[in-house]
Amino acid sequence: MTMKRREFITLLGGAAAWPMTARAQQPGMPVIGYLRVASRTQLPQIEAAFREGLRSMGFREGINVATDYRFAGYDYERLPALAADLVRSGVVVLHAGDTPAAVAAKAATTNIPIIFRIGGDPVQLGLVKSPNQPGGNITGVTFLATVTSAIRLQMLHEAVPGAAIVGLLVNPSDPNSEPDTREVKEAALKLGLELHVVSASNPREIDAAFATLVERRVQAIVIEGDSFFSDRRQQLAVLATRHGMPSIYASRELPDAGGLMSYGASNIEPARQAGIYVGRILRGEKPANLPVQQSVKVELVINLIVAKALGIDFPVTLLGRADEVIE
Repeated sequence: MTMKRREFITLLGGAAAWPMTARAQQPGMPVIGYLRVASRTQLPQIEAAFREGLRSMGFREGINVATDYRFAGYDYERLPALAADLVRSGVVVLHAGDTPAAVAAKAATTNIPIIFRIGGDPVQLGLVKSPNQPGGNITGVTFLATVTSAIRLQMLHEAVPGAAIVGLLVNPSDPNSEPDTREVKEAALKLGLELHVVSASNPREIDAAFATLVERRVQAIVIEGDSFFSDRRQQLAVLATRHGMPSIYASRELPDAGGLMSYGASNIEPARQAGIYVGRILRGEKPANLPVQQSVKVELVINLIVAKALGIDFPVTLLGRADEVIE
C-alpha cells in the first residue's frame, strides 16, 4: 500500500508505442527533434509529460506537429551523430531530454533552437551564459539534482546513523558526475564518514562496482541521479538488498523498484515545462529571450517494506518529512 503525504501532480502517460517519426503524416508539418541518451522504454511518462506541455500550447503530435525521436540507448558515443543527423534532417527545434543530449545538441548547431531538460547547472555545463539571459540558440528547464546530492547523504545518515562507511555510485559518462562527487565528498567529510566512490556505465560494471563496495565493507550507498541508473533500477535494488546496503537515489524509481529511499526532483514536471518551451519556440519566440526555468519541486519517498527487511527503524523526524511512504 502507498500512503500519500503531500499531493504532487504527475502526468502519467500511457506506454503506447509512438512512431519514431511522424513527419510523413502531413507534408510541410514542422518537425521537433527529440534526443535522449536513454533507451525508448526508460520512463515513458517523461515523453507523455513533454507531449502534455506541447498540447497546452496548442500543438498535437500528428495533427499540427511531428516529432523525430532519437534515443542512444546509453551508448554515449552515438549522441553526437544522432544530434548531427537531426540537424541535417531539418527539424525546426531540438529538444534535449537529458544532460548528455544537451551537450551533444549544443555542439551540433548554433542556428536551430534547442530546449533542454537537465538535472544540473546549465552555466557550469557551458550550455548558457546565464539563466536569466541564456543568449544564443539554447535554453530550457533545469531541476534540482546535483544540489541535492549532499542532502541525500545527510538523509541516508539519518536513516542509518551506524553506517560509518558509505559508497557513492556515479556514471562517469554523465557530465554531472564530477560536481556530484565533489559535493558528496564535502558532505561526507563534514559528517565524519568514510566515502568510497565507484563508477559504472553498463550493467556489468554495476555488478563490479558492488563487488568493490562489498570488499571495502561499505554499509550504505548513495546512487547518483542518472538516467542510466533509473533504467537499471531493478538491478540496483536487488544488489543493494542482497548485500544489505541501504540505498538512496535521486528519484522515486528506485524505492518503487525495491530500494530504500529517494530524495530529489520529480522527473515529470520539468518534462512538461520543456514541452511548453518547445511550443513557445514553435509560436515564434527565441531561445535567447526565454530564461532558464528551474523546477524546485522535490519529494522524499521511503520504502518501509525494504527498511523492515534491512532491519532499519526510521526516525520519526525523517518519516514526518516524507512525501510518500511505501508500506
